Amino acid sequence: MNTRVSGSGAVIKKTSIRHVLKTEIKSWQIYLCLLPFFSIFFVFTVLPVLKAVRYSFTYFNIFQEPQWIGLDNYKNLFLHDDVFIKALANTFYFAIITGPLGYLISLMLAWVINDFSPAIRSILTVVFYAPSISGQLYLIWTLMFSGDSAGFVNGFLIKYGIINEPVQWLTDPTYMMSVIILVALWMSLGAGFLSFIAGFQGIDKGLYEAGAIDGIRNRYQEFWFITLPAIKPQLMFGAVMSVTSSFAAADIMINLAGFPSTDYAAHTIVTHLQDYGFIRYDMGYACAIATILFLMMVFVNKWVQKLIRKV
Repeated sequence: MNTRVSGSGAVIKKTSIRHVLKTEIKSWQIYLCLLPFFSIFFVFTVLPVLKAVRYSFTYFNIFQEPQWIGLDNYKNLFLHDDVFIKALANTFYFAIITGPLGYLISLMLAWVINDFSPAIRSILTVVFYAPSISGQLYLIWTLMFSGDSAGFVNGFLIKYGIINEPVQWLTDPTYMMSVIILVALWMSLGAGFLSFIAGFQGIDKGLYEAGAIDGIRNRYQEFWFITLPAIKPQLMFGAVMSVTSSFAAADIMINLAGFPSTDYAAHTIVTHLQDYGFIRYDMGYACAIATILFLMMVFVNKWVQKLIRKV
């Protein structure tokens, strides 16, 4: 009897070892397949971030070897650089409005057009998505908000007696950021919008039938209790894209308000980084700006993901 127990135990032990070995071999095969992607990701993403953090503690003008200066770049940013403080405030103001609003607009429009027929849904998707990939869209808005009476907005307002003289929409600090936010919201239906549409299309219709049996009575309850939990991965992706695009805004400011903008009214962290990195060649200072931006985006992304997990 004892011999049988020990023998079966040996068989079980031998089987478990084989299972572990097979699992490990399969794991290494998976890691081997991931190695090319991971290598590219490490070389072109992780390594530059680490080097930027290192250079942020140096004075580095490209032409000379980096000189270690400790926290001087960060001290100058927060204690002596008034333009950076203004850029920080502009970035938060822009992100707080365009991030959540653009996210909600993308989600609601995707939800609305999801019920149309496939042909109409495809047309509407292209119509809403096109502004985010159009090359010369800034030209349209520059003509609309031109500072002379030939501008479409000024011409309309003067014609109906709302204003008496042209408004400098893109050079007056009073109106500049409002126009930029309007254009940014118009362009906000990008990759997140497409992911929402794909998510809605992938929901199992049986969930709605089960919900009706459980007491769900209207579309709003369906949306909150069934639709949102079913597309949580798409919600997470859309949130990350929205946060990233709102905090990294620069092209829209440069194309509409110029670089630099009047009184730095549309100056953001990224345009400040471009100023020091590509015009003044103070790479150490630019890396300090980039590091602060990176930490801000990581913190906000983590906070947003924590909120979405509660859905």
